[in-house]
Formats: sequence, structure tokens, C-alpha cells
Amino acid sequence: MRRALRAVAAAGIVWAVFAPASALASTPDVTPDPVRAQEYWLDDYGIETAWATTRGEGVRIAVIDTGIGKAPAFEGAVVGGTDVSGEGAADGRTPVGVVDANHGSWVASLAAARQTPGGMIGVAPEADLLSVSVGFGSSTTVPITTQVADAIRWSVDHGADVINLSFTTNTLDWDQTWDDAFLYAFDHDVVVVVAAGNRGSGTSRVGAPATIPGVLTVGGVDPQGRASVAASTQGITIGVDAPSEKLLGVSADGQLVTWDGTSGAAPIVAGIAALVRAAHPELDAANVINRIVRTARPPAGVGDLPDNQYGYGLVDAAAAVSAPVATVSANPMGDLREWIRVHRRAQGTPMPETSIDPVQVPALPEADQPSAGGSPLLPTEATLLYGSLPLMGLTVAAILVALGVTAAVRRVRLARAPRAPRR
Repeated sequence: MRRALRAVAAAGIVWAVFAPASALASTPDVTPDPVRAQEYWLDDYGIETAWATTRGEGVRIAVIDTGIGKAPAFEGAVVGGTDVSGEGAADGRTPVGVVDANHGSWVASLAAARQTPGGMIGVAPEADLLSVSVGFGSSTTVPITTQVADAIRWSVDHGADVINLSFTTNTLDWDQTWDDAFLYAFDHDVVVVVAAGNRGSGTSRVGAPATIPGVLTVGGVDPQGRASVAASTQGITIGVDAPSEKLLGVSADGQLVTWDGTSGAAPIVAGIAALVRAAHPELDAANVINRIVRTARPPAGVGDLPDNQYGYGLVDAAAAVSAPVATVSANPMGDLREWIRVHRRAQGTPMPETSIDPVQVPALPEADQPSAGGSPLLPTEATLLYGSLPLMGLTVAAILVALGVTAAVRRVRLARAPRAPRR
């Protein structure tokens, strides 16, 4: 399968996806539903089992992407939308962008597509969708940071229970305007699901928004459950893994395609989050995420979890919906507000000023009065008594000693001198 790499380097944004190789050709009627048979994740990851409990009715998933098209698979699914790029339609349903304009439709179809004759079915086929179209690339007039912040706020204000973000910036840090936007979602009890990115598109490590504390970051695996070499990346913020290879997707015009990337793994998990929210409406977002990560299956051959490639393991929809899981008081994926408190110190509340009483210092004693002036060339009484006279005495004594020593030496020499013999 030929994979055409799609990246928008000018904007610093990379889709967590490889573009589809081709549309699916007509398949001989070997099975009653050949398309459904290709959706291996429905059975392998417990999704069909979870459908016995719920199909996501009453839950709303916001897809912040290039816009969801008007294909039959989305009829009755999309209940609202907007455009934050200035390029799309007001309802967010016109695909935006020259490259990968169908990306938003592919993502939405994995999350909640309605099955049509010969078509695929989404993970939460009875959940509602919100289509928020954003634009990436040098032609975009609105900065991407502004678009994402506006898109998150709009989604929250229009009833989103789950938000899906299938893109990466390829950088660990994020614009500070995203602090308030993501806090707005968390404070309004919204589960935010984010794609980890792909090594094949140059993402060697997880980048924002997947690095933001509190989001559920999704890595990708191949059909055998092994960490994908190209269609995933690694990082300590990964929560769970889901399929990211040989995925199906519905284009804006209804065409069915195959594609790879964590852009597809994320909406699979977003759909599972919708199933959990429908099955457990009493749970807040932190506990929805906790159920997903705590019920994940350990990958074969991997001991210690969480792992940089697999997070807490392979997502299991059936267990996330039905298994007994103790409730928690904090999001297992981190606390953005605490991160802001620690890392955005310059914006914190200034430290209170402490008042210090002045120290009383005693006055210095008065200085000695200067003596009457005199000539520096004439000796004074002190210099004669303590300087000149002792020096003269020492000098005289030294001279006398030197003369005595000299005389003694001379006598010794004369005594030793040989005498002339007598005749």
C-alpha cells in the first residue's frame, strides 16, 4: 500500500496520519459484510462486546479537524458545527485545506459513523458529532494556536462530552493561550483525546497537545497489537494504544478508503470514551479516563507499565464499559492547573512584601581633636624620645661591638703569623 506522507511544515502542525493509499475497490461477496470484516478493531478490542451495553447514545463528540463532510455515513450524526479558520463554511461541514481536506471526515467516521450499505460503522455509532473546521498551512490567516483555543471553547459551550484532536505540533511546549482553553474543557468535565503522532511523519517523540497534562494521549499499534514502527511515536505521556494501521475511513464525499496513523487511533479511543460516558453517566471525565487506562490489556512481551510506547496497554472497550473499577479523585493523566502553577511562575500571584522594623544603631564616639600644626621637618618630643635617641644608642653600640671584633681578629692573626728564625 502506497503511503503518501502528509505534513504541513509551514504551520508547525503535522497530521498524525498517513494519507490513504486508495479507495476500496469492490470486493467479492465472500462474507455477508466484507467491509465490516475489515474493521478488525471492533472485535479485537472489545467494541462489539461493549455494544451489548451501549452504542454511545446521548454522548456528544467534538471533532476539531478539517471539517466533517456530508456523506451518508454522517447523516443524523452531526448535530452542530462551526469554522474557526475563516476558510470554511459557517457550519464546519465544508472540508478545509488543500492537503488532506478529508482528514476530519476520516477521523469522524472511526468515532461515530452510521453504517450504510457497503459502508463502515464507527465505534460509537449512536453518539452525536460536532464538526469544528480548522485550517493548517501558510495560507491560513488565523494563527493555529488561536484556532485550537477557539475550537475547544466552542465545543465545550455546545455540549461536547468528548473532544478529539488528531494532530501534533512536534514540540513539547505549547502556546500559553492553550492553558486557559484546555483548563476550560477540564473544568467543564470534558474528556480530551489526542493523537500521539507518527514516527513516519517525522514525529520522533510525543508533541503538544499530547504533552498537555490531563489529556488522554493515544499511541498506535499494528493489527497484531505491536507498537507501530511508522504509524505511531513514543513518549511518557501516552495513556493507551489503539490500532493505527490498515484503518478504514469515510471521505467527505462518501468514498471508503484505507489509511494509517494515530489520527485514526485517537478517534477509536474517543468513541470508546463515548461508550463509557453513556454506560456510566455518573462518572466525571477523570474517572472516564481512569476506566480506560486501568482496564487496558498488557501488550505481549511488555512487563512494566506504563510504557513509552504502549502507555498503560491496549485499550479494551468491553472492560472499560463493564469491568469493576474503583473511582479516583484525580485525573491519572495529570493536572494541568498544577503544572501551570509550577511552570508558569512568572504569572503567579506575587509574594507578599514583608515589613522590617529599622535597626537602631548607636552613635559613634566623637573624633579626637587635631593637635596644633607644626613643621613636619622638625623633630617633636615624641620622635626624639621614642625614635631618634634609641636609634642613636643602638648605632653607637653596634659600632663599638664591630671595632672590638675587628681588633680581636687582628690579634689572633698576629699570634699565628710565623716568626723569623734567630741567627
